[in-house]
Amino acid sequence: MAEEKIKEAIRDGQLDHLPGKGKPLQLEDLSAIPEDMRTSYHMMKNSGYLPEEVRLNKELVSLRDLIAACEDGGERENYKKKLTEKELHYKLLMEKRKLTTGTGRKYRSKINQRFGL
Repeated sequence: MAEEKIKEAIRDGQLDHLPGKGKPLQLEDLSAIPEDMRTSYHMMKNSGYLPEEVRLNKELVSLRDLIAACEDGGERENYKKKLTEKELHYKLLMEKRKLTTGTGRKYRSKINQRFGL
């Protein structure tokens, strides 16, 4: 029944103006993710979930950019204070999760690559 509806839509031209028509699909390379975890990876990514260490890393990048662009000395000091607090939180989190050495370091870099950091 579903197949008939699709064929009918094609015949009526309802699918002629879809975005990306005639262009190759942009498929993700999921080879680094174990097969049994790929569905959960897609669910987390599609929902906008970021692991805490990735979220904190993004905040650190944003704060550094704000400090570089800030012209007001007082405001810059506030950003520097926030940056120091976030860096400390990040380091403690990495130590707690043992992501600062060996395999953890590889894991952290793969997370950062996956989420575009």
